[in-house]
Amino acid sequence: MPWLIGLVRASPGWAHVDWLATSVIASALGDGPGLRRRVRAWARDRDVWVRRTALLVQHDALRRGEGDFALFAEIAAPMLGEREFWIRKAIGWVLREVSKKRPALVRDFLLEHRERVSGLTLSEGAKYLPAAMRRELGLAPVPAWSRREEARAGG
Repeated sequence: MPWLIGLVRASPGWAHVDWLATSVIASALGDGPGLRRRVRAWARDRDVWVRRTALLVQHDALRRGEGDFALFAEIAAPMLGEREFWIRKAIGWVLREVSKKRPALVRDFLLEHRERVSGLTLSEGAKYLPAAMRRELGLAPVPAWSRREEARAGG
């Protein structure tokens, strides 16, 4: 695993990191006993790409309605205050995908951390939440992107 994290550290940008995290590293780790230990360590790393990897390594499993959301929430919560765009975007991206199958988990996470969640993370994470849950978060029941799409379609 260290050589894969070495590739992450040497990555030129997010696209390479995301592919490594969601495909290669996720497959190598599986959901075995090393997952929690490694992800927790990566989440505290100084390198932004390694921290992003910690957030994204469960992306596909979480998107399928599987994965360990509690672990994701545990490592994501301390990163909510980060100014780094790539971290805020990754948290929002995972939340958005989780919301498609388990919206209550996302709503609860966002409500618990509402005061610390960046606008980017909030808008990404709440993008597909039902109207009632969006209202609970103090958001418009219909996201702006949906209203724009409707206007373009002539609706």
